[in-house]
Amino acid sequence: MSLVDVILSRRSIRKYLNQPIPEDVMNQILEAGRQAPSAGNCQPWHFIVITDKKIKEALSHGKYNTFLKEAPVAIVACGNIGTEQGRKWSTVDTSIAVENMVLAGWALGVGSCWIGDFVESEVKEMLGIPDDYRVVTLLASATPLIPPWPAQGRT
Repeated sequence: MSLVDVILSRRSIRKYLNQPIPEDVMNQILEAGRQAPSAGNCQPWHFIVITDKKIKEALSHGKYNTFLKEAPVAIVACGNIGTEQGRKWSTVDTSIAVENMVLAGWALGVGSCWIGDFVESEVKEMLGIPDDYRVVTLLASATPLIPPWPAQGRT
């Protein structure tokens, strides 16, 4: 699949097969995020990969995020706001890194869904995230019920 096909066929996935994401695939997805551009090459992101069912359940009590508990992997994407540059650019930089991960995942057969429905203070407390990091988004990731190939359009 070409990059354009990946971009045009990608959609938010909220229903998943009950299959783990292979470690090598997850590592490629995380590497795609790590390779994202950032202001001044600061790379202000930190990703917390969650596979524990109880933690995913605890993160999925919002109105629009209940499907998170069904995903084999949840990723909490955080941006370092402990510097002046981080306070200005870390949300954008972290978002770019997450989109790299979303597109790489789709190309590798892993669907995902950005989640903005969370209470940051609760997530930070639950996961022990320090004050100099901001939770930018949660990302549910899994093998989709319907594979992404060939390009199927957006829903």
